[in-house]
Parts: sequence; structure tokens; C-alpha cells
Amino acid sequence: MKLRKVITLAGTAVIAAGMMAGCSSQAEETTAAETTTAAETTTAEETTEAETTAAEESSEEAEGGSEAAAANTDLSGSISMSGSTSMETFANALCESFMNLYPNVTVTAEFTGSSAGIESVLSGACDIGNSSRNLTEEEIGSGAVENIVAIDGIAVVVDPANTVTDLTKDQLIDIYTGAVTNWSEFGGESSPIIVVGREAGSGTRSAFEEILGIEDQCAYANELDSTGAVMARVASTPGAIGYISLDVLDDSVKALTLDGVEATAENIQAGTYFLSRPFVMATNGEISEQNELVQALFDYVYSEEGQDLVSSVGLITVQ
Repeated sequence: MKLRKVITLAGTAVIAAGMMAGCSSQAEETTAAETTTAAETTTAEETTEAETTAAEESSEEAEGGSEAAAANTDLSGSISMSGSTSMETFANALCESFMNLYPNVTVTAEFTGSSAGIESVLSGACDIGNSSRNLTEEEIGSGAVENIVAIDGIAVVVDPANTVTDLTKDQLIDIYTGAVTNWSEFGGESSPIIVVGREAGSGTRSAFEEILGIEDQCAYANELDSTGAVMARVASTPGAIGYISLDVLDDSVKALTLDGVEATAENIQAGTYFLSRPFVMATNGEISEQNELVQALFDYVYSEEGQDLVSSVGLITVQ
């Protein structure tokens, strides 16, 4: 009897241990299942939240793009500019770039000379008068506002065969006033100096003569009506010398150094090259008084993108 009780008790203990082990295993499985489910739920929530955020950002970007596109297409009409031939490269690039940005806007530019451009804007014949010089007191007194959009250098150029490479400021003055008439005086070959310049009223001529202090003293052999014409005449005429806008300089002519300094944007910014002048887009009254289109054009010119355009055509930024 006692042996049977012991066996019975032992069996009961084994069964109880088995039941406890089973319960423990079942509890562990339940906990693991709950943990997995919780993790999956958290991941799903995070994924949903990330997708929602991305969708919202995408929606905001699309909305911003739509607003910008709408603003570009809503602006329509025309802008007219007139004036400096030296500003032709910049003005044409500005027209093209702005019209690409605002496809319903037409921007036109005529190249009639700085003084003529200022007269046109003051008379209401155009929206903007382009000038490659500072405005005179008389022009400002008549209501013209000087809006400087870029800085340009004036390059002094000779025909490519000329052996002279550098002139001092005083030597340049002597050449343009007729005090010296032969290149041999500056170490070059013995040949006459052909003095080429711009017509009266040219912004480049006004700036050049003003910087040198030789207004109305120049002994020109040729007075031409555009920067391109000056460069072409110098390129094809042995012994010729002329001045042109730095941004149109090419290999058809040779640019001289002045006082040993090369005509570059870096040197102009540093103040070591003395022949430089402003590019002005003049308005009749302040920019804020102009119509919506003209204001938008100036906003663009003074923006980072607009100043990048200034640099891309070889000019110096004002920002």
C-alpha cells in the first residue's frame, strides 16, 4: 500500500510538472505573439505616418509649384527698353531669360545710344532707358532714376599685329588728345596711331572721356555708332586703337593692359583697373512707381538668378 501511494504521488508530481511546463510554454508563446503583433502594429503605424508625411510634403511642393507656375502664366504684357549699344549683350540675354520665365510677357530692346535711351524713357516712348554711364544731373532733375544693375569694364584694344601691350593712363590721354601720334613713342613700330571712338551721346564715350578727364578734347579719326563697329574697325585697321565694353571683347582684337593691369572682372572689383562704369536701367520715377511688369523685371535682375545672368555675360554684379 505504501509503495502504491508513493508511485501515485510521484505520478501526480510528474503530471503537475508537465502541466506547469505546458502552461509556461504557452505563456511564452502568448507573450511572443503579443510582442510580434505590437511590433508589427508600431511598424505599420510608422509606415503609415511616414507615407502621410511624404504625401503632405509632395502635396505642398506640388501646390507651391502650381502657384509659381500660375504666377508665371498670370503675368502678361510687354516691356520695352531702349538705349546703350554697349548693353546689347546683357539686354538680349535678359530679354530671353525673362521671357522664358514668364512666357506670356514680351520684352524688346532697341540700341540707340545711352542719351537717346534716357530721352525715350523720359518722354514715355519706352519703359526703361538703358545707359552705360551714370545719369547727368539734368536727366535726374527731369525725373530719371538711376538703377544700377551691373558694372562693366572698358577695354582698350588695338589690332592684333600691334607689338605694344601696355599703356599708362597718361599715355592713353596723350593718344586720345593727339599729343602723341606714332606707336614708336611707346616702343612699338613706327606707324601712325589711328584713334577710334564712339559717337557723341554714347555712354561708353562719355564714361571713357570722363574717367580720363578729356571731355571734348579727343582727336578722333573715326567716330562710330556702336561697340561692335569700333571693334571691327580696330581689328581691320593697322595702327588703330579703340575702346569697347569688356563683355563683348573677343580674339579679333588685342586688349592692352593699363598701368600693368589686365582688364578683368576681378581687377575691376579690386579697384586696380581704372576704366570701369555702371550699367544703368533708368526709369521715369522710382521702380515702385512702375507697372507690375517692369517691377517684376527689376525683381528678377536683382535676384540671385538675375545676378548670375549678369556674371554669365562677363559683367560684374552689384549684389
